[in-house]
Amino acid sequence: MARRTEWPGGGADSSRAEEEPPPQDPAERARAVCLRLLTGMPRTRKQLADALSKRGVPEEVADEVLSRFEEAGLIDDAAFAGAWVESRHHGRGLARRALARELRTKGVDSSLIDEAVGRLDAEQEEATARDLVRRKLRATRGLDRDRRLRRLAGMLARKGYPEGLALRVVRRELEEEGEEIEGLDLDSP
Repeated sequence: MARRTEWPGGGADSSRAEEEPPPQDPAERARAVCLRLLTGMPRTRKQLADALSKRGVPEEVADEVLSRFEEAGLIDDAAFAGAWVESRHHGRGLARRALARELRTKGVDSSLIDEAVGRLDAEQEEATARDLVRRKLRATRGLDRDRRLRRLAGMLARKGYPEGLALRVVRRELEEEGEEIEGLDLDSP
């Protein structure tokens, strides 16, 4: 909490004097909130609309301000979705399904999601899955083959990879490592 002291002119000063009081005009307040939120990182229109709603900005004012920000290019859900897919696929190894789910929670339109996620092809997704499995193989050494397969396939499943792709990639990587996989039982605990 800021400490306030009275100065001889009757005004109050605080250690946060550089902060201006929030604007009283709802449109000004909405612009200030949007600019502050966009300074840290890109946001979707829905994320900004939700933030404005929480701060009591009337919906019609929020829509007007958000539309102006879109016209100025400060809000671009298509660019956001494309950058999100690129970043999260290469950085975290997420598959198309997981990326689509994340973008839906951020309020991106389904056509924009399809377009952004569609930039990842099946070969690229499989190559990423192989890289993820190769990085985890060492940590599973010493476990029996069934457990290794389940752990590695489970890791891929949590990242949104389809079961068939996950099992195919894990089996191939285990074979390349020299693991015998014939007769592998996927249902044992």
